[in-house]
Amino acid sequence: MPSKAKLTHRQKIKYRIRKKVTGTAQRPRLVIFRSLNNIYAQLIDDINGKTLCSVSSVSKELKSESKEKAKMEKSKLVGKKIAEAALQSNIKKVVFDRNGYLCHGRVKAIADSARESGLEF
Repeated sequence: MPSKAKLTHRQKIKYRIRKKVTGTAQRPRLVIFRSLNNIYAQLIDDINGKTLCSVSSVSKELKSESKEKAKMEKSKLVGKKIAEAALQSNIKKVVFDRNGYLCHGRVKAIADSARESGLEF
């Protein structure tokens, strides 16, 4: 379990980001959450308070594909799938919310994969 100081530091960064970043129905917020072994991505409309779509490395469609793959590969798959889900919902532009994490490693892999698959941010 991460130390309390590390969690509160990430919370401060997260709140600082959330003051500036809000999602709308036309341009939802792409939120990333990463746990030790898995990664999650959601498209959220903050004005209506709704999650438009979500994909994770533990979801049914990705669990079979991502089994026996490294964390970075899982992240790339999640980025690709969230972009496909967004494009099916006629969403091309999003606002990226890194959720207090640094934009490198798995978070960057999701962002790059989503950009390559057609999302703009």
